[in-house]
Amino acid sequence: MNARRWTAGLLATVAAVALVGCTSSKAQEKTCTTTTDGIFECAPDQRSAPPKVAGELLLGGSYDVSEARGQVVVVNFWGSWCAPCRAEADDLEAVYQATKGSGVNFLGINVQDSRDKAKAFEKGRVTYPSLFDPSSKTALALDIPPNSVPATVVLDRDGRIAAVIRAAVKQEGLQPIVERIAAEKSAPN
Repeated sequence: MNARRWTAGLLATVAAVALVGCTSSKAQEKTCTTTTDGIFECAPDQRSAPPKVAGELLLGGSYDVSEARGQVVVVNFWGSWCAPCRAEADDLEAVYQATKGSGVNFLGINVQDSRDKAKAFEKGRVTYPSLFDPSSKTALALDIPPNSVPATVVLDRDGRIAAVIRAAVKQEGLQPIVERIAAEKSAPN
């Protein structure tokens, strides 16, 4: 029986290595890249379909990112319990203020928090809205584990993911990315 398991494991390993080898083609070189700062970016022709981002706003009402087509949307995942989230809040607000005139919206998504703590955290820090996502369903749908906040996702004017930053942001790092994506043309229909 041990020989069978060993053989099955060996075959699975060989198959996995063969599949990895098949994906190392010229086509993959043209796909998304990760910078030395850990910023994941995709060229416009390599971006996948728009993700679903919708839910209840922290201060009441609802929001659906699909209603923001034609705008760049910067989505920031945060929690009141997250020290790096507190550290980046001023930088996020500064980029929002600097870019909102060029068709850029910001949306916070609060994860794993109580509504009262989330409201207290947000008050006086940012002026853009936040979704209340205590179960982290929206974060998980975008492959953002709740224990990896802060994280920021930049959606292009067509709602597709253009950049992902899995760390706290600074204005000098985020603003050029947002401005570059805002300068892109929408994909032809």
